[in-house]
Amino acid sequence: MDSSSDYADCEDLISASEDDYSSSESESDDDTLNSARNWCPIDIHASTPAPPNFQFTSTPGINPSTKILLGNTDDPMMFFSIFFDEKIMSFIVEETNRYAEDFFNKSDLTPSSRALNWKNTDIKELNLFLGLLLLQGMVSKSVEAWYWSKRPILSTPFFGQIMSEKRYGLLMKFLHFENSDKFDKKKTHPNPKLRKIFDIHEMLVQKFKSAYTPNQSVAIDESLVAFKGLLGWKQYIPTKRARFGLKFFQLCESESDYIWNSLIYTGKGTIFMEEYEHYGLSTKCVLTLIHELKNNGYLLTADNFYTFPEVAEILLKYKTDVIGTVRGNRKGLPAEFKTLKLKKGEIKAFQKGKIMVLQWRDKKTLIMLSTIHNAELVSVESRKSTTKQKPKVVVDYNRSMGGVDKSDQCLSYYPSTRSRQRKYYKNISTFT
Repeated sequence: MDSSSDYADCEDLISASEDDYSSSESESDDDTLNSARNWCPIDIHASTPAPPNFQFTSTPGINPSTKILLGNTDDPMMFFSIFFDEKIMSFIVEETNRYAEDFFNKSDLTPSSRALNWKNTDIKELNLFLGLLLLQGMVSKSVEAWYWSKRPILSTPFFGQIMSEKRYGLLMKFLHFENSDKFDKKKTHPNPKLRKIFDIHEMLVQKFKSAYTPNQSVAIDESLVAFKGLLGWKQYIPTKRARFGLKFFQLCESESDYIWNSLIYTGKGTIFMEEYEHYGLSTKCVLTLIHELKNNGYLLTADNFYTFPEVAEILLKYKTDVIGTVRGNRKGLPAEFKTLKLKKGEIKAFQKGKIMVLQWRDKKTLIMLSTIHNAELVSVESRKSTTKQKPKVVVDYNRSMGGVDKSDQCLSYYPSTRSRQRKYYKNISTFT
């Protein structure tokens, strides 16, 4: 079969498959655009129209119940209380007081021990404590004790006016987020590695979801919380600011960078939704994070850890589009990609149903996957004010990706976590 015939067949397939997807009565896999089993080469000089997005059926924005609570206020405490409401604050107070009581029951303290000055805390004091913790991100000092220093060169009187250093230290010592007696440490807890932070993290993630519905374009990426203590599942990511720490998989809205869902990575013991456990790590991560947004016409952008033909085919079944970079050794890519030697600026693209993959040579070779693009080129202005041609899928990917990195960047301006904190769950709580 000659190449012109290949292009014609590919056009027929896309045209027929688009009709299948537009039909609300089509439920079987045979009705989907990805029913094609072979990659068709795309003629980049006479490219077929890009496959359409799925119809977006969610209602994005601040959810009605949250709007009622906020009213017309611009009070920061009201926004804070949307997430840290009375239920969550009461939970932290209860577990902190419980942990302190257990400590005294199990410890043989000397008469001079500072811990003997402990008194149970309450929501009002916890708010003050969290306020000072956040303020440390705005007023940066290398040593925590310096916030209470009386030396003129270091003095910040506000901290001492709100709470003494000793009381702050006791609250930090006993700050706790779990009932240690509720579960058997190894067997009955739903997520044993995260038992010290599991409840509060789950509650806060549910708050993120219930307060806001993201717009159509969302992104998945990794975030790293600085931590240099001893922990079996501590990660090293050289491209992140912290480099060493605790890894989160996060889904955020591309437009606002609002983090809507979050998973903490704990190595082989990471808990994903049970219905996705038979998939590989990347697929489990994607499907767990986007689970509650499925079948609403969302567009997911992700990097090459999460993007490959198999996961795109799965997402299409859930009426979810995807854009992403792809590693060259991923299964399911056109066989031709392994032997291609493109010159700078050259493109080679293939289509399989709604899925398009494209290899483009710029400074280095880049492979892209999209379910809403063709091989169209667009003109963009470079940093040197010169115009160059780029695939539209690359431009749209760069525009949509980066929400998690932007959130990390914002947090880096006001860091309230300390990388040398010995308790990992306290770093996670202040990061969250």
